[in-house]
Amino acid sequence: MLYTFNLQALSDKKKENLFTALYAGAVLVIIALIYYININADLLNGVINFFTSLTLSAVPATGIPLPAPTNPAAFISLYIVAFQFSIAIGLLEVIILVLRVGMHSPVSRKAETIENIVFWLGTSYLISTYLVNMTIPSEWFVFWAGVILIFGLALVARSFVLLAKR
Repeated sequence: MLYTFNLQALSDKKKENLFTALYAGAVLVIIALIYYININADLLNGVINFFTSLTLSAVPATGIPLPAPTNPAAFISLYIVAFQFSIAIGLLEVIILVLRVGMHSPVSRKAETIENIVFWLGTSYLISTYLVNMTIPSEWFVFWAGVILIFGLALVARSFVLLAKR
């Protein structure tokens, strides 16, 4: 006996539960793959060293003290892992968006997914631009300013999708 599974016949709640399960499983697979790819990089010690190296440093031209590693350029291998993670999550969000469009998810959920795409792919760009290629310690703070900017752009992208719905 052949069973067919009609995704369109599922209720919205069941579709969202399916997306949640798919997303959670995919994130775990991404974490496992990134760990496997970088197994020789001694990630655990790198993370411990990173957090133990954090000190309060003045943000240039403001004098406001914020946490920063004493030598940000010493953690390039961790930044590469963060880049791999953010680009993978960004691509996962693109796949989720395609599935949401195909399954006729509510516009609010599509807008949320577009927000996530902008954030994760934007952050991956910032990591590769400011952290992986870091030449001066002040780029640490430029990176975080960029993350705040990308977060704002992601919210704007979401609002444009919601406005287009009307």
